[in-house]
Amino acid sequence: MQRSHNIKSFRFRRPDKFDFKAGQYIVVTIDVAGKKASKPFSLSSSPTEKDHIEFTKKLTGHEYSNALDSMRAGDSAGISGPYGKMSFEGEFDRIVLLSGGIGITPMRSICRYCTDMGLDTDVVLICSDKTEEDMVFWNELEEMMHKNRNLMVFQTLTRASGNWKGSRERINAGIIKHQVPDYLTRHFFVCGPPGMVESMMEILHTIDIPEEKIKKESITGY
Repeated sequence: MQRSHNIKSFRFRRPDKFDFKAGQYIVVTIDVAGKKASKPFSLSSSPTEKDHIEFTKKLTGHEYSNALDSMRAGDSAGISGPYGKMSFEGEFDRIVLLSGGIGITPMRSICRYCTDMGLDTDVVLICSDKTEEDMVFWNELEEMMHKNRNLMVFQTLTRASGNWKGSRERINAGIIKHQVPDYLTRHFFVCGPPGMVESMMEILHTIDIPEEKIKKESITGY
């Protein structure tokens, strides 16, 4: 399923008894140039979606990426997992999700889970992309906001076109404080490229968010 000009979602039938938590990742093994190759992917699907599991990837032109993109309906892949501690099952009353680029994938899983389960959890998602063309899941997130009064999504673009009326900054302490006035009472989830995650950790430390209230996951390109 094409999500943007260079981002695609891949769906597989959900294996029997395959249980996972929103925000977790799997390892996908496919044939690449005649050899088995494995890579980790955050699940963009929610545990509430019973028929399939889905991960979403930026198509980079890498050998593994090209092999994955060439797969067709009926092809098989090895899937192991789930893994990861950046998960959510409703254990916190108020959370903030910070994502950069393809780091939106586990955040979509968490937002979908909270919405489908009708949780009272107050969720603020702050996501950063380069341009309008790089935004994925936006229409679905807007639909979720209409269904879930406890969900708020704030989008910022660093290289937006002249038509963009929203924020043009990278995620920073000012944005977090303005969008989430009660940030000191919340738990934070951070996902994106390693540099972005490192930057977010520094920002959260400067605004006095303790380490034990932060869950994080880095997504590397390949």
